[in-house]
Amino acid sequence: MNVWNAKDSVYFRGPLDVTRAATAVLDAEGWVVGWSPAAEEMLGYRSDEIVGHPVDVLFAGGRSWQPGLAEWRDAPNVRSNAVDLKHRDGHIVRSATMMSRLSDGSDGPAWIVVAAELDEVHDWEAGQAMLRGLATQSPISLTIYDTGLRLTWANTASGREFTEPVENVIGTLSQDLYPGGEVLTEGAPSTLEQVMRNVLTTGEPVVDLRYRGRPPADREQDHVWSCSYYRLQDARGQTLGVCEDAFDVTDRYLAQRRLALLVRAGSHIGRTLDVARTVTECTEVTVPDFADAVVVDVVEGVTEGEEPGQVCPDPLLRMARRSADGVPEGDPSGTPSAERRIAYAADSPQARSLSSGRQVLEETGSGEAGPLPDAEPWAHSVLVVPLRARGTTLGLVTFLRGRTSARFDSDDLSLAEELAIRTAVCIDNARRYTRERTAALALQRDLLPRHIPPQTAVEVAHRYLPAHLAGVGGDWFDVVPLSGARVGLVVGDVVGHGLRAAATMGRLRTTVRALARLDYTPDELLTRLDDLAEQTSEEQTAARRVSGQAADSGTYDDPALGVTCLYAVYDPVAGRCALARAGHLPPAVVTPDGMLTFPELPSGPPLGLGGLPFESAELELPRGSLVALFTDGLVRGQDHDVELGLERLGRVLSEHEKPLEELCDQIIAELLPEGPAADDAALLLVRTRVLDSHEVAVWELSLDPEAVGRARNLASRQLRSWGLGELSFTTELVVSELVTNAIHYASGPIQLRLIRDRSLLCEVSDTGHTTPHLRRAASDDEGGRGLFIVAHMVQRWGTRYSAAGKTIWTEQPLPPTDAL
Repeated sequence: MNVWNAKDSVYFRGPLDVTRAATAVLDAEGWVVGWSPAAEEMLGYRSDEIVGHPVDVLFAGGRSWQPGLAEWRDAPNVRSNAVDLKHRDGHIVRSATMMSRLSDGSDGPAWIVVAAELDEVHDWEAGQAMLRGLATQSPISLTIYDTGLRLTWANTASGREFTEPVENVIGTLSQDLYPGGEVLTEGAPSTLEQVMRNVLTTGEPVVDLRYRGRPPADREQDHVWSCSYYRLQDARGQTLGVCEDAFDVTDRYLAQRRLALLVRAGSHIGRTLDVARTVTECTEVTVPDFADAVVVDVVEGVTEGEEPGQVCPDPLLRMARRSADGVPEGDPSGTPSAERRIAYAADSPQARSLSSGRQVLEETGSGEAGPLPDAEPWAHSVLVVPLRARGTTLGLVTFLRGRTSARFDSDDLSLAEELAIRTAVCIDNARRYTRERTAALALQRDLLPRHIPPQTAVEVAHRYLPAHLAGVGGDWFDVVPLSGARVGLVVGDVVGHGLRAAATMGRLRTTVRALARLDYTPDELLTRLDDLAEQTSEEQTAARRVSGQAADSGTYDDPALGVTCLYAVYDPVAGRCALARAGHLPPAVVTPDGMLTFPELPSGPPLGLGGLPFESAELELPRGSLVALFTDGLVRGQDHDVELGLERLGRVLSEHEKPLEELCDQIIAELLPEGPAADDAALLLVRTRVLDSHEVAVWELSLDPEAVGRARNLASRQLRSWGLGELSFTTELVVSELVTNAIHYASGPIQLRLIRDRSLLCEVSDTGHTTPHLRRAASDDEGGRGLFIVAHMVQRWGTRYSAAGKTIWTEQPLPPTDAL
């Protein structure tokens, strides 16, 4: 088992490849006692077909080697010649052949024969000269062990691996020659001793067994050999020992490991867009395959997505530290340690690497302190590589090898650079993603309702869970206070994820709130929202034409196209709820007696598609009814479909008497125990209330002008009964103006309604559809000032329409002592 380098490998490759040489072992009489797998491949004879036969059968023309052996007894130990050998199938194999004496005795192995095939154009003299050096200059190690696995012979290549002459180690047990080695071939016995004993017992040869160990002549570095073993037998079938031929493949093995490490780094580092996880993945790849320990430090702020400056600040942030053999002090688990600030001395390799932007390799001698702030004297080779991406330093990685490992060499420097580049790019991608995600989440938090004011009509609880992968999405919910103590409930789902989806969600939520406060019915609101989405699509098509882009390029595609939405209006006075949906899932409704339903609402198309109308449906919701509005991300999972999700939701809602916040948590725990993986989810839980009859007063008025005075008296009397006498003057003025306008400009019956809610609501309804306009009357106008005065005396006012006509409403704040 010899030391070998790449230069030797190139030299020995060619028409004569001695690394594939066939070997046979002969006794003193010229009978074959050992036959290698390479010999079987070269000449076609199996071991059981040739062992125990004279070697003469292998030579073309039947030339006997007996005289040659006799003549060579007193000749030098090595002879070589060009020989024509006969293949088992009869064809001639031209070869260069060498014979080397093993012993002078008459019993046991006496000669070893090595043959290498030549091609027709190869120089025979060159082949002979090359093969002649097999015993003294070959890269192949040849050794023979007896049945007790004691060394009986070794060629010069094997001898170079020992610290003393070969004759001094003859008789040494195989396990004592290379102690502490490791068999690398999967499925093989764990030690060479077991391998050779199996060969002695079974006679089955072993080919290309990979073994790693340290020869006595080189205790600084591990070597890897490709070993083959075959049994030696005499003509009577008696086992004589085992022959080993080995070839040092250390450079090839290390090159394969480096390539495998790069492949593993490519598939393992950067699997998630998380800075801390990416750093951990780097340490998992490099320890122990490349270094005995690794430390990764990043510029402070990178984990939050901040852009690092051109000059690395001091100190850095320690992100991860991992060790293979024994965990360094301060990191008892061996897993990524808690983040902490690290300050390196100016003369440290880390500080020099940061200032130069280049690798720094530093070797420490015996007894010297380690290169890290918290000294690690076990490390004798330290390689520091800056983490740079897009011309900016993001941090640095420190690779360490202990005294039982080889020092970093030039090939390791290149590999470390590749690993650092890969890690830096992935860290930068994660940092930029973190920045964008943080901005998107901030935008989404600003766009979603942070706090829903208490409503008389309903009790509300809600949850929003962003998707794990995208982090931000377009699902939204809202609660919109409406006139007449009513409330608008909305939940929607924008196609896609990310910043654009969040921005689209904000645009739609703002539009829905504006349309809702115009008191549109649910179907009318969705129709207008659909028109806006379709108009946006047409504008984008025109923009593509102007810019010369293909109609299907998708550059201006609007996530608002294909949005689903559910809008509901609940009236606590009537105890009824009107709903309409645009491609959205229906809500879940649980009545006070515990009956669960998913009402069959008319299904309109998603927004922006057009072509079909939207329709409203009305539900009667008794006091204490529970309504759940949600997006499909809540009930659709990777392991189940919507139907199963709805079934699970129904089981939780069966406990409808629980507090809404507790129900929300229970729904999330049941349906999304690990959070939504692929889609975000929104949930809005509503428990209905109904205003008591003593909080609402309704009167029917005639079109007679005397009805104005009656309306004032009725309103004033009702306010006194509610204890709101302070509001009588303003309310009488409002009622007088609104009833007068209804008598002058409308027809049919007039209705006056007062509602004592969190504010005082005054409504006058008629059968007309004429829109009242607020205007500033001229100094000589006899009218036109009433509505202007009303608008300045109340908190809010407006008009809503129904199939029967219109309602003008006003809202006044209650006196502080009577506020609900």
